[in-house]
Amino acid sequence: MSTFNFELHTPRRLFYSGKVQAITIALADGEIGIYANHSPFTACSVTGILRIKDESGNWRIAFVSGGVLEVKEHKNVLMAENAEWPEEIDRARIFESKQQAEEMLKNTHLKFEIDKAKERLRRVEVRLKILEMEEKQPPLN
Repeated sequence: MSTFNFELHTPRRLFYSGKVQAITIALADGEIGIYANHSPFTACSVTGILRIKDESGNWRIAFVSGGVLEVKEHKNVLMAENAEWPEEIDRARIFESKQQAEEMLKNTHLKFEIDKAKERLRRVEVRLKILEMEEKQPPLN
């Protein structure tokens, strides 16, 4: 299968760089799969699960939140707010964040705070789903 260059940058680090066979990512209007020779485009990504099929054909999953995906002929780049491999996800931090978001939802009527709490809960849900996927299923091939 053909490969292409893929990079994932966050403000803190270069999260991933290498040749891949495919990626799937959540965009504002749904999930998309990118393969070699995909038509160029730029789109906003949303909090979700990034799936990376590496050069050897092995799948890996990662948590990503908000960003911009740029697909070009020679390289695809995702600039994300945050990215974490399953082994980097801290369960204690997840549950603390969930409690804080639930408290915020319960105690506010301001739209921007409600939206912020809902996004925080979305991030918690995605991280928990990633951990569940890692625990219950063998790696995708």
